[in-house]
Amino acid sequence: MESSKVDMFMMMNSKYFEGHQLGLIREKLEGLDESKSNLIHSMQFKDPTTALIISIFGGAYGIDRFYIGDTGLGIAKLLTCGGFVVWTIVDWFLIQGLTREKNMEAFHNYLY
Repeated sequence: MESSKVDMFMMMNSKYFEGHQLGLIREKLEGLDESKSNLIHSMQFKDPTTALIISIFGGAYGIDRFYIGDTGLGIAKLLTCGGFVVWTIVDWFLIQGLTREKNMEAFHNYLY
């Protein structure tokens, strides 16, 4: 893929990934075929800040886990009222990193 398109993708989507993953993403995009470049730019990633806000207000009901795609854990959180609130508080600190990991998984799945 062209360098300018890679730079544009990195500029628009860097907040959706961990900092240490950005180099790997750049390498994958530079080696990518031009036919997939338009499709890559149309990918939608989950926003870590939105996940944190959802976790603060609806974390006891598992809504944050449903948002990032962890349906099983969302149901478990819903049935236990957020793990008796302990799990909810822990997720306030972890949900942004988990969201970025899920975005990286989606990126990898799309490439392969």
